[in-house]
Amino acid sequence: MLTEGEGKEGLKLARAAIEKYLSENTKIKAGADLPAIFEEERGVFVTLNKYGDLRGCTGYPYPIFKVKNAVIDTAISAAVGDPRFPPVTRGEFEEVTIELTILTTPQVLKVKPKELPKYVEIGRHGLIVKKGLYQGLLLPQVATEYNWSAEEFLCQTCWKAGLPQDAWLEEDTEVSTFEGQIFKEEER
Repeated sequence: MLTEGEGKEGLKLARAAIEKYLSENTKIKAGADLPAIFEEERGVFVTLNKYGDLRGCTGYPYPIFKVKNAVIDTAISAAVGDPRFPPVTRGEFEEVTIELTILTTPQVLKVKPKELPKYVEIGRHGLIVKKGLYQGLLLPQVATEYNWSAEEFLCQTCWKAGLPQDAWLEEDTEVSTFEGQIFKEEER
């Protein structure tokens, strides 16, 4: 777990990464003065909001990069690489609020499909659904924001993966849970 201070450092790093990329089209290098946890490999997501509406969100669900590098990469990608949105402009970025989610390692749920809802805790778990070449992920805060039940959360994650909403009930669909520690900037 990160401390509140470490989370604020992560948010500052994300903002600095986006600012540098938007103004100079280059990536910043993470400073050596970051807390030790930034050297650990963790899953990381960066979400951008503008006036409370989603403006971009990308991340790495698995711990394959050091936190400092994952924050830089996902922050830039959320700003200019989320295919759902046009790139954030320099002028617009002043109106954007950053949310940083640091993930635990996803754990595959090895239970019968009909039992899955019992193992999904709303407000605590995020979900990853995989079937064949399809994969979808929703962060823990999404189910809370929409007031979904565990079944609705499973259905929506399947839909995000491009699968039928009831695909989680099929034996060959893999469902994983993870937890996320969320840090947010003040609303702009």
